[in-house]
Amino acid sequence: MSNFSDIIMGRKSVRTYDGKGLSKEHINKIEEYIKTIDNPFNIPVDFRVLDAKEYGLSSPVLTGEDMYVAAKVKTCPNAEVAYGYSFEKLVLYAWSLGIGTVWIGGTMKREVFESAVELNDGELMPCVSPIGYPAEKKSIKEVMMRKGVGADSRIASKKLFFDEEWSNPYTPDEDVAEVLEMVRWAPSAVNKQPWRIIHKKGVYHFYEKKDPGFVREGTGDLQKIDVGIALCHFITGLEEKGKQVDVMVEDPKINVPENVEYIVSVTIK
Repeated sequence: MSNFSDIIMGRKSVRTYDGKGLSKEHINKIEEYIKTIDNPFNIPVDFRVLDAKEYGLSSPVLTGEDMYVAAKVKTCPNAEVAYGYSFEKLVLYAWSLGIGTVWIGGTMKREVFESAVELNDGELMPCVSPIGYPAEKKSIKEVMMRKGVGADSRIASKKLFFDEEWSNPYTPDEDVAEVLEMVRWAPSAVNKQPWRIIHKKGVYHFYEKKDPGFVREGTGDLQKIDVGIALCHFITGLEEKGKQVDVMVEDPKINVPENVEYIVSVTIK
């Protein structure tokens, strides 16, 4: 992918597709890219590109889609975060090719998708996405959905990124500020933006600010998916600027509210 920041800031969720299907060239590119996807936790995420008609796949919030990408992951610590990180890499690569996607976590017949990916005991399939070319005009239901979740707005940085302690706004240098803006614009379930970052002594600690209703049987914690997406934006944005990072899971024991859970820490070398 070239110019990661432009891809992030330009990408929109797509719920209305042209119905023509992806070209063979683009299908091949997607399938080859999938083979390269990894995440900082080294947790394998098993992707499947699925023909909607062949498997009887659909979602009531979509129009014109004929193909989906789904993935499954074994249940383990940080599985959802790794899933979100890996899936977002595919989402952004698709957009760089002019291919639309949208994260779907609940508005689907889950058992049909789980059968299509051959989900086994001890595995999760938290989310799927249609994959195709955006239609020239959005459907009315898509326009209403975007308006309903405030898809074109985000929480202010001072409420997301803190210095040393919770609720103390962080003022980073220019490079990090640009990357944190990429994080701020990451997609999330109903645009809740559950990630929080506390910078302390050169380390960026990621947290999940929990909202009720996002932990479900068979899907895990969907807001951890969102944290994984934000982590993907942060690390990939830094790497684009030539930075190297270390990722570790070691709770710094910073005092945070009860509904906040520590996830992972990133150090810029």
